Amino acid sequence: MKTTQVLSILKIAAWIIYIGLCIQTGAMIISLLMTLFGNPEGATDLYRGMDLSELYAFDKWHFIFLMSFVIIISASKAHMFYRVIKIFSKINLTHPFSQRVANLISNISGIAMGIGIFSFLSNNYAQWLMKKGLNFSYESGGAGFLFLAGILFVIAQIFKRGIELQSENELTI
Repeated sequence: MKTTQVLSILKIAAWIIYIGLCIQTGAMIISLLMTLFGNPEGATDLYRGMDLSELYAFDKWHFIFLMSFVIIISASKAHMFYRVIKIFSKINLTHPFSQRVANLISNISGIAMGIGIFSFLSNNYAQWLMKKGLNFSYESGGAGFLFLAGILFVIAQIFKRGIELQSENELTI
């Protein structure tokens, strides 16, 4: 397979993931609103089996706070994949090192760092609530995003160096 074909397939995959994450975020927002303003029993199945009904019964504000974390993390993941799609549409294989692509990679690194931090905070908050005797299952898996942020930061620095070398090469010709 040629590089352009692989990039096209990856762009389609990124679009599918982006749309899925947008649907997931929207579903969680609607579930939260329905639980708060319509049916309190909605907390038993917020999204894909997430059951926070015991937390909702314990304290509505803790429920809202944890759900806000979950929604922010999901929306940030969607935003990150939107940026990935922008990279696929901006990259030029004849001159791959551009300031715009380097900025997008840096931006994705920052978003991944934010997801990792929010995941860490939400996990600690959920564990604190569980120590109060609440019984619910929650894990957001933020360590992978912190690792991803580090890798993308390094790649962004390599891209910036590539831009310097590419511009030096263009000046010497």
